[in-house]
Amino acid sequence: MSSDLSRAEPPDAPTVVERLFYPSEPESWERRALLSPVTALSWGYGLGVSLRGALYDAQLLSGERVEGLRVISIGNLNVGGTGKTPAVLHLAGMLVRAGRKVGILTRGYGRQSKEPLTFTGTEPLPTVEEAGDEPLLLARRCPEARVLVGADRRTLARRARDEFGLDVVLLDDGFQHRRLARDEDVVVVDEAAGFGNGRLLPRGPLREPLSALRRATLFWVRVAATPALALPPLPGPQVRTRYRPTAWVDPSGAEHPPEALSGVPVVALAGLARPGNFLRTLRQLGASIQDAALFPDHHRFTASELRDVETRAARPGARIVTTEKDAVRLPRGFEAWTVRLGVEVLEGESLLHRALGLT
Repeated sequence: MSSDLSRAEPPDAPTVVERLFYPSEPESWERRALLSPVTALSWGYGLGVSLRGALYDAQLLSGERVEGLRVISIGNLNVGGTGKTPAVLHLAGMLVRAGRKVGILTRGYGRQSKEPLTFTGTEPLPTVEEAGDEPLLLARRCPEARVLVGADRRTLARRARDEFGLDVVLLDDGFQHRRLARDEDVVVVDEAAGFGNGRLLPRGPLREPLSALRRATLFWVRVAATPALALPPLPGPQVRTRYRPTAWVDPSGAEHPPEALSGVPVVALAGLARPGNFLRTLRQLGASIQDAALFPDHHRFTASELRDVETRAARPGARIVTTEKDAVRLPRGFEAWTVRLGVEVLEGESLLHRALGLT
């Protein structure tokens, strides 16, 4: 792991990934020349992605349709950090409140087990090593929905219908998972990031070229006060949303109002692809950021790393604060406050009801 990610950085400093994928100004020719070997790798990646996409578009490959089950994919074009998990939680909550039997199909990125799992938040939960962090977060925040974890989401979809009698499933991070046919393809776009430098992995943040956006049936746009430069027009209907902190959760699990840590010194702890959003949220809440321990996305915190964070927090008498996704990976007894985010739909509520089959 790169040392500059595990050590403190100024609160406004982007990570290495953010500097590469989301440059704040046009790249110089010197930088482009320096990164030309990585650019060549992205060309090779792009050829493979384009070939696969062409086979599906020509219907030489096709996704399996699970009859009697509505499948709604929620995905993105960028790798990490667009706000997909709050979107999944919001849509799952809408379906639950409408009386639907809801499932969430997820790969469980970063988990150590390969065995398929299924659980709800009302049952004893597996460990983060068994399930991954996002499935546990989804189960805790929406306990009425059944979470099904596994690599083969076609099999998970059939289990959702046949074993549990579900009538609708959300395919988490499903835009590129075309082996399972879906009724709706919702693509999450963060206006603050846009599509970064517009390049494919590993040179940029894109999993597919921008032309793939034509497959989307609905765009879930996370509105930003300062949208990214050169955000291209989106080729489809849009739901415009705002993410806002709704509560602080203290180490005992008690909830406090968003202003509870206003003026309080904090040390930010996060393992995110784009931690800038988290740091901006802390500033909006009035927290006094003394230090920031930033790690790669889905990072498994070691005991020594957490001791170091505790030491860095003790010096200024600060509280450790983190995200809900990161909190799932923290050991029991580690004292950290968690910021909880909610979604406000600004425009397009009727489009969501249509996509979910609620109209």
